[in-house]
Amino acid sequence: MQIHVGIITVSDRASRGEYDDLGGPALKEAALGYGWTVDAESLVADEKRDIQRAIREQINKGCELVLATGGTGVGLRDVTPEAVREIAIRELPGFGEVMRMESLKVTKNAILSRNLAVVVDKSLVVCLPGKPSGAVECLGFVVGAIPHCLEVLQEVPTSC
Repeated sequence: MQIHVGIITVSDRASRGEYDDLGGPALKEAALGYGWTVDAESLVADEKRDIQRAIREQINKGCELVLATGGTGVGLRDVTPEAVREIAIRELPGFGEVMRMESLKVTKNAILSRNLAVVVDKSLVVCLPGKPSGAVECLGFVVGAIPHCLEVLQEVPTSC
């Protein structure tokens, strides 16, 4: 199964050009390393409507997996989890649980992370940390579950 990916970087400062987006490119490299196809990339401010619009646009372009980096911390402007929950049909709590559990082995601050995964339409949206290394690490912690999840969501017949 070929996985079509969209990547969204959520950052006020990067969206204003105050610094380069490093999270999106790091996730793109990781996705390509998994053999996936990256079909869409977006850079948006920490605004619910912008995040939701980017997710919908990428799903409409055929992305079955949308990876969002940023906006998952405790800062007052960090609204990614709230934005995606508003458009989700269901949340998959195991993704966030595993990402936090494994990240705690790397940093004690992982307990502050609000990483999560949800289903929007028939696509999987995974919300990852804004720090590039953290985003790639967290994706690696859950990558094994993604193909089967997408098969179920896309109603692809499986041999099991």
